[in-house]
Amino acid sequence: MEAARRTALCLCSVLFVLTEVSSRLIHIPSLVHHGVKGSALLLSVETHFPWDDVEIQGIWSHTKPSGSREMLVTFDKKDTITNMRYSNNLVFRKPNISLLIQKLSEDYEGDYELSLNIQFHNQSGPVIKEERTIHVTVDVPVSNPVIEKSPSYAVIEDRANVTWTCAVEMGTRVVFQWLKDNIPLAPSKRYHLNHDNSMLFISPVRKEDKGTYRCVASNPVSQSQDSRSVELNVYYGPYNLEVNSSQGLRTGEVFTINPGELVLFDCQADSNPPNSYVWISKNHNGSQIITEGPRLEVRSYRLAQAEEYLCRAFNNVTQKQDEAQFTLVVASLGTGKQKHTQESGSVSPLAAITVSSLFIIGCMLLFFLRKTCHPKRVLMTIYNRPFTEEKRPHRSGHEDATEDFGIYEFVSIPGKMESAQMSCRSLSRLESIQDMHTTIYDVIRHVPETPSHSLLN
Repeated sequence: MEAARRTALCLCSVLFVLTEVSSRLIHIPSLVHHGVKGSALLLSVETHFPWDDVEIQGIWSHTKPSGSREMLVTFDKKDTITNMRYSNNLVFRKPNISLLIQKLSEDYEGDYELSLNIQFHNQSGPVIKEERTIHVTVDVPVSNPVIEKSPSYAVIEDRANVTWTCAVEMGTRVVFQWLKDNIPLAPSKRYHLNHDNSMLFISPVRKEDKGTYRCVASNPVSQSQDSRSVELNVYYGPYNLEVNSSQGLRTGEVFTINPGELVLFDCQADSNPPNSYVWISKNHNGSQIITEGPRLEVRSYRLAQAEEYLCRAFNNVTQKQDEAQFTLVVASLGTGKQKHTQESGSVSPLAAITVSSLFIIGCMLLFFLRKTCHPKRVLMTIYNRPFTEEKRPHRSGHEDATEDFGIYEFVSIPGKMESAQMSCRSLSRLESIQDMHTTIYDVIRHVPETPSHSLLN
């Protein structure tokens, strides 16, 4: 039985060597540790071999950042020797050969090397060597950062620079991040950061730099710590000056208002601090200041003609100004429903006036034609017309007569002649109409021989 056990152990040892599984004999879960100053740190090692069937020798050593190296623990399967300088703070644990540092300080930073020799019982092969290195850092947790601004007062755009600093009372290997209005800032043409981002330099300051600033500090052993927020006040402007009114009709820089209407104009510009405003009237006599303030009242009945106005905005801090000019015209625009109709695209006032004028002209023409072409007037005209007119061939119907003088008797035409609305053309052709239902008779009672006896008998 004992011989069989030894044979199996030898086969396993040979198998380990041939398949190169020595790297699996030990395992270290983490090769980097971020320790907290004053706290304990365990350098854990997992063994993957039967402890009773092997012989081992090992060393834990420490290489400081300066490059100096010290032996911490020397051990084998039976004995452990700890460096006397660290014996009160180091604990070596069997059988997993882990190393516990009970209280960390900056002196414990560096690389920890584990060197291990493993030999299986009853094996004639070489000793298996395992080596691992663990990197350890020791940090102090970060305290809440404090932010400062220089200068502490408000600044004028394009004339000043601003320096922000962020500092912590405690903390090592601190990483700083700057935020403006909760948006992270990155280096740019005007934003400059130092090597650890603890300082932010803005040069020159612009309008868009106005806002709330804060910094965030962190390190490998601390969660992010936020500073209090600090406001940056920047004086700027005026920008985007504009004149508006809720009354009248605006076309570009021209305002058209109704006669007698009171109109309010508002002048606005983006500026910090707020602007001072001056309203100026411009005419052929020159310019004069009307009033001060952002609002202007104009009574249109005082305007004799179109007038030009100017709003001037001035920032007392930046010493900058801007102007907006417009023209005011008085014209009838209509109010209420008329104005709404005009705006909605219905019949315009000009079209209404045109239609009314055409209607009146048409009525006058009808009245004139009625007066001029009345049947009685036509008969009287025919009865009293001169000799030269009555010799026209199409009027008498007697082209062979030598003279057309005489007394004519007309027989009324029922229906047609009873209407007082007969046209002038129809009445002038009464003597030649042949297709009517009644007949017109021309009766010549007497043709006088001399003109003196024409109307006496």
